[in-house]
Amino acid sequence: MRRPTARILNKGLIPRRQYGTSTARSPIIRIANGTFYRHHPNSHHAATHSNPPLFADLTFSLPAFASKPEYWSIIGPSSSGKTTLLQILRGKHLCIPASARSWPYLESDEIEQKDHRLRNPSSAIKQVGFDGEQGLGQQAPQSAYLSARYESRREDTDFSVLDYLQGNTELNPFSEEVKKIDTKLLERVIKDLRLRELIDMPVSNLSNGQTRRARIASALLGGPEVLLLDEPFMGLDPPTLLSLSPMLHGLAEANAPRLVLALRPQDPIPDWITHLVYLKGNCEVAFQGDKETVLEELRRHVRDMHLGRTEPDESMPLHSMHEVGRSLTKDGIIDVLPSGSKKDTVAFGAKQEVQKLEDTPLSRDGFPLHDTEKAVTGEPLVQMDGVRVQYGSKAVLGNWKQDISADNQSEHRDGLRWDVKRGERWGIFGPNGSGKTTLLSLICSDHPQTYGLPIKLFGRSRIPEPGQRGISIFDLQARIGHSSPEIHSHIPKSLTLRQVLENAWADTFRGLPKLDQSAKEKIDACLRWFEHDLRSDSGAATTRGTAWADDLLFGGLPFSSQRVALFLRAIIKNPDLVILDEAFSGMDDGVRDRCLLFLAHGETKQFSSSSDESKKGPTGAQRPQIVESEISKLKQVKVPGLGQNQALLCISHVREEIPGSIREWICLPEANTGKPARFGRLDGPIEGDYRRWNEIWGM
Repeated sequence: MRRPTARILNKGLIPRRQYGTSTARSPIIRIANGTFYRHHPNSHHAATHSNPPLFADLTFSLPAFASKPEYWSIIGPSSSGKTTLLQILRGKHLCIPASARSWPYLESDEIEQKDHRLRNPSSAIKQVGFDGEQGLGQQAPQSAYLSARYESRREDTDFSVLDYLQGNTELNPFSEEVKKIDTKLLERVIKDLRLRELIDMPVSNLSNGQTRRARIASALLGGPEVLLLDEPFMGLDPPTLLSLSPMLHGLAEANAPRLVLALRPQDPIPDWITHLVYLKGNCEVAFQGDKETVLEELRRHVRDMHLGRTEPDESMPLHSMHEVGRSLTKDGIIDVLPSGSKKDTVAFGAKQEVQKLEDTPLSRDGFPLHDTEKAVTGEPLVQMDGVRVQYGSKAVLGNWKQDISADNQSEHRDGLRWDVKRGERWGIFGPNGSGKTTLLSLICSDHPQTYGLPIKLFGRSRIPEPGQRGISIFDLQARIGHSSPEIHSHIPKSLTLRQVLENAWADTFRGLPKLDQSAKEKIDACLRWFEHDLRSDSGAATTRGTAWADDLLFGGLPFSSQRVALFLRAIIKNPDLVILDEAFSGMDDGVRDRCLLFLAHGETKQFSSSSDESKKGPTGAQRPQIVESEISKLKQVKVPGLGQNQALLCISHVREEIPGSIREWICLPEANTGKPARFGRLDGPIEGDYRRWNEIWGM
């Protein structure tokens, strides 16, 4: 029988940790001129396989108790080694010499008296990663299929969030395996991470942002001395971002636990971070030290590159440094403009005057920054006429009355009423847990309630109507291209890269694709176009053509490359409806921009590789010029950009990940508030004016 879940009774908070002073100045992590390897350099494996050094001659120290605040963040593009460095800090990988890495504070008497198990670095230092592995890890079973997340029936294995936090996720646990949780600590993390309303919800029903908060909470309940957070801000909505950063600051300030954050270059840096490690490719440290010094070194490096004083460094591409230095404050994200600019700009939650960007004609994907021309639209592809999704008495979408205007009259009607027409470009926004993914699951027919709700897809209902047959799931899949974290979680990792792209023409993940000559040409064209981003060894590549894609397993690709492959799978066959749910999350800014340009223009446009043709973007950073591609000049284009006969739906919480073509938007309210969804239309790309982003979020 399943062990009953204990309820939370004590609502007290725990005080800050208080320790003695005998070893208070000993660092908790110390690395002095250490070089790391995945395998011993003299091993047989190293003789037959690549075994490069990781962070040669690395020196790093994390104080246990600093006289001055010292909060570290590791910044670097995808595949630069952020996750590897975090693993090194907690004791993974071979250190040469072995004495170069130590954990002095963990060897102290204070730790022995507190809990002898914390003397082991793997117990005292916990790592929480968010690099695409959806769900809550091994403690909570992953659903076997996409629609399982939306089913209302509760099974014995549908563990709640409280079960997960308490470690009660075994059907037949041994009594000695039961995880003992401090009730006061449990109450504190539930309050700090805003999980109170989620504790009875099945973990499989959590949104991506809610899942992140639950994973952080679970790590905190283990009482680690150090918590390593790998890209914690990826995929979080702006309100959650603003609340999570102060919460993390409070934890770091109280040493409960000490924190190290790993961030992407485009991620805003919390204003309380004091020290940075900036990585370049191939697991090397480029700059390290206090935050302002590192940021100034980066700015100087960019200036020297533009002035020709420094030779180009392939391991430190300029595109990966253009967005470094944005600051996350309690009021919003502040974009730091280049030296000589009059002032900084608040990206959202603005309390300062907004910067005008009239001097920049095009967005990063080639759209005019001020565009009031209305798109030519066709028939509706999606029609929702009063949709309301609920489980029992709990509504998760459409629990509001919406204003409907008709014949110069306005009336309030229940549920979500929304049409998506051919040719429209929609952005779908809202806080984590507001129902955005649920909304898309209705369109993709992954949600069981699609059959009983007033929804028409491509002019037909899911069930037959008088005189009209219903639309089948296979008809839907043939007309929809979809990329999402759920797809990423469920697609077989054993597929090769080519098979992932071919899967766009298959009925299921393991189904046999129906490929004609045109489909094969499109696959080869995409592989050639994105070879550098998909193939980590492309610098030393000798294989001609695209045969290399037959040998690369999807599960063995870097996370950024996996996201590129899933993005291409969604758009490659030019479906009637393209759905991109956080499709660019996890990509480096350079890779993201190339994908955005490809979405808009296909093979017809590319970024110029000449520095002479660069121009300034909205924040003053140098950006490559968009030019006609050589393939277009030769009239050999196989994959065009998004056409007028297609519609686009995009979900993202990051302004830079919104395609420049988005003009229509819907913002869903926070769950259970009863407020209606808000709709609007943009007069240009979101990138062109911060006021557009603020308007969407009501800030």
